[in-house]
Amino acid sequence: MSEQPSTRPSLPSRRELLKTAPAALAGIAAQNAAAATPDRPNIVVIFSDQFRWDCIGATGLNPMGLTPNLDAMAAHGTLFSNAICSQPVCAPARASILTGQYPSRHGVWKNAITLTPGVTTLASSLRQSGYTANHIGKWHLGGTAGTDAEVLGPMPPEYRGGFLDLWQSSNVLERTSHPYEGDLYDNDGKPIHFSGIYRTDFMTDLAQKFLHSNAAKSPFFLTISYLEVHHQNDIDAFVPPKEYAGRYPNPWVPPDLRPLPGSWPSQLGDYFACVAKMDETVGTIRKTLAETGLDKNTILMFISDHGCHFKTRNSEYKRSPHESSIHVPLILEGPGFNRGITVPEIVSHVDLAPSLLAAAGLPVPASMQGHSFLPLLDRKTEGWRNEAYFEMSEFITGRGLRTPQYTYAAAAPKGADWKAVPRADRYVEYMMYDNYADPYQHVNLAGRAAYAKEAQRLRARLTERIFEAGNVRASVDPCLFPYS
Repeated sequence: MSEQPSTRPSLPSRRELLKTAPAALAGIAAQNAAAATPDRPNIVVIFSDQFRWDCIGATGLNPMGLTPNLDAMAAHGTLFSNAICSQPVCAPARASILTGQYPSRHGVWKNAITLTPGVTTLASSLRQSGYTANHIGKWHLGGTAGTDAEVLGPMPPEYRGGFLDLWQSSNVLERTSHPYEGDLYDNDGKPIHFSGIYRTDFMTDLAQKFLHSNAAKSPFFLTISYLEVHHQNDIDAFVPPKEYAGRYPNPWVPPDLRPLPGSWPSQLGDYFACVAKMDETVGTIRKTLAETGLDKNTILMFISDHGCHFKTRNSEYKRSPHESSIHVPLILEGPGFNRGITVPEIVSHVDLAPSLLAAAGLPVPASMQGHSFLPLLDRKTEGWRNEAYFEMSEFITGRGLRTPQYTYAAAAPKGADWKAVPRADRYVEYMMYDNYADPYQHVNLAGRAAYAKEAQRLRARLTERIFEAGNVRASVDPCLFPYS
């Protein structure tokens, strides 16, 4: 990428920031400790794109020790072991996290669709209650009307989903940057160029600068939306920082991948290196919160938009109903969450905004379809609907249901215009997995006579959830090719 004009903002280097920080830490900590009140905690959300939930050591599923900082966060805070995304692709998932709505309701049903200006979001709701709303990193909620193109340049304020304070963002960061060079854009639409520093480190420096600033003295909401651990699109490769390259040449292979052809033999080691770097980044943010005193009244959340199946389930990395696509990491730490517990109940992306608002003592807007999961922390599980509904697009037009035991999915028959429509009036059962007997989902039970009764029940339930999510009646037909 070419150098940007001399109008680019001048940013302190990581070395300058860390050199000057210690002298000011004591004063900043005193100021920030008094900034928010117990019923109005600050909120920091760390997004890591395409992060498999089973990479986190605290889940007990990955033996490689990649995530000591996330493991410490889970041990101190709350780990949700069954968080399910609303749709396994970037833009729809991110819109659901912010709006508390399913894609069929908020309208961002695939990539390259703009989040509707003025829609109620977590950011706008917090801002109405006196918070500042600040965003650093990938946005991916700006499309060009009437096309399948995504906005690559600056994002006008009305299209920022309520983040009207600090804005240092790129809509499609994977297309305006490479791991060691690229651009974000500031509040005024001017490019913020970086070069010679790893993209994740550059964004972390921006976040540290904010947390050390006077802007962190009033109640604030900050999202730090990293592209990593997502692959770099134009080279179709996972690119860890130079110091992590080659660290995992013969990695442990997750059981769901082992028997299936895909890209994992050549890419898994670099992916794990990106995971380890992201964990280091979480450690840096946690340390900064502690140094500034903000940790005393700041909720920190780690989340991903979707997982990664390394082209084992279809011809790309996600967009399937499998655990490797829809099951995401979710860890919270801070006021109300420092419990050292694991919550086993199923929660959804749409539950995140209502839960954070409730944790801040604020009302949940009627537009949000999710529910606060705070009662689960006190083990008040009565009335909790222990299932997650999700939608799929781009690879298929599909709908699915994840219960504790089953993953059930249906897809619409592909007509001539199937990629141009967000929904269908008819779906057909095409995948069903018993996650108790087959946790790695290698045996598709759709159409098997022995499971017909359970499939009928799931089919009826999915029909209800489709209507509830999008106010549209649709049928779900049995598998087209039943067998005994």
